[in-house]
Amino acid sequence: MCRIFLSIIFCLLTIGCFSNDPRLPEKLYDEAVSLGREGKTLESKALMEEIARLFPEKLEGMSAREDVFTLEAMLKRKADEEKKQVRQIIRSTCDALKRYRDRYGEYPTTLQKLVPEYGLDQIPLTPWKHPLFYRAFVSVPKEEITDRRGRATTKTNTHLDSYYLACLGQNLVPGEATDDEEILVVNGTIIQEKSFPPIPEPQPFRL
Repeated sequence: MCRIFLSIIFCLLTIGCFSNDPRLPEKLYDEAVSLGREGKTLESKALMEEIARLFPEKLEGMSAREDVFTLEAMLKRKADEEKKQVRQIIRSTCDALKRYRDRYGEYPTTLQKLVPEYGLDQIPLTPWKHPLFYRAFVSVPKEEITDRRGRATTKTNTHLDSYYLACLGQNLVPGEATDDEEILVVNGTIIQEKSFPPIPEPQPFRL
């Protein structure tokens, strides 16, 4: 969405560079201010930067240059708050999953089963209104058991004793978000890797 907006702004500015309308800087500045008031801080900053670049000697250009610093500070505060929210959401979800496991001996098939009995008021959403990625699985689907006579048999495990939980950042593309936006969790522990290890196969069929 932001790229589309910037492309439109670029076209407008390109056209405006060939315009003799002396009110162009003022119009663009008013548009940037309006975007900021609408909560579109990133878009407002991008437009302010263009105004400052194209009209450095005009009042609007100088004002825009100052406004860029203010908008950058606002964006940083917003990003810091979102990081805190993500950590809290992950922590609350992990706590709820533990409470569920303590009661049933395994993890739920979906996060919906944690609402509201296990401490979640609703299905967890990131600050960008995206659901968390969640996958419960069996860590050892099949294992070989040898009795006292040395006879081996195969045991099939069905309890969902492990899970993956992730926040994939604003764009939902694994590996592209910052470390503070993209968080991968295995059984309640945050991992440093950029991707989850493979889930052991074959997983038992669950209704």
